[in-house]
Amino acid sequence: MTMPGNSNGDVLVLGGNGKTGSRIVERLRNLGAPVRIGSRKAPIPFDWENAATWKPALDGVSTVYVAFQPDIAMPGALEVVSSFFDTAMVCGAKKIILLSGRGEVEAEEAERALQATKADWTILRSSWFAQNFNESWLLDPILEGEVFLPSGLAADPFVDAEDLADMAVAAIMTSDHSRVLYDITGPGALTFEDAIGRIARATGRDISFTAIPPEAYREELVRMELPAEYVDLIMYLFTTVLDGRNTPVTDAVERALGRPAGSFDDYVARTAATGIWGGNNV
Repeated sequence: MTMPGNSNGDVLVLGGNGKTGSRIVERLRNLGAPVRIGSRKAPIPFDWENAATWKPALDGVSTVYVAFQPDIAMPGALEVVSSFFDTAMVCGAKKIILLSGRGEVEAEEAERALQATKADWTILRSSWFAQNFNESWLLDPILEGEVFLPSGLAADPFVDAEDLADMAVAAIMTSDHSRVLYDITGPGALTFEDAIGRIARATGRDISFTAIPPEAYREELVRMELPAEYVDLIMYLFTTVLDGRNTPVTDAVERALGRPAGSFDDYVARTAATGIWGGNNV
């Protein structure tokens, strides 16, 4: 049965300025849903590192979209999100949608913590986002025309964040996805070298790809002046999640939305047209 998912309160979107959160907020506003952004700079601030901000941010909220920053696989994340789930329930939240990471043991522990609550939950367990190529640290190397990544990375079925946002909104606004865990992928797996090649062809640019030893790649991230914890996270994801465990493709997007998942080529064409990668689409 379909029914409004936020009829008794606001929707709090944690990470509301991020890859998925910003898209979810836009969609909810277009639907006229009462939505608020959970961030340190929001009118009612929310800070994962300051639990005293949680209750004020949750006041009057019935539904929460949880995207833990910087990643749910980070050390200590399980304890923090578990405490947040408890606080949300005490504050009167009824529905929690969790963004989880495919192939991450720590993320699966957080999933179980949510499933153990009395919340009406939906879990969106996602593969890597295609948007990492234009909204994250991979953008700078692409613009420089030289992409270095660790050797030994398996193919991955990159997920279009637009699809995940559509799924999250469906879970927020209806009861159709109650207590469902979606293992989300794109329609086909491809290597990072192949992905960079497709971006190069779409932009008409010469973008080289070089696989280097993992420790050399760590040094490259340090050279880029990324924060130490972010470097550790990236290396963890590359050396675990991309070992082949996530290569198999699922039909989760089609089951949830009744349409095929967006392809990487569609994402590339759409993104190249914005000119963010330079080249012949500027």
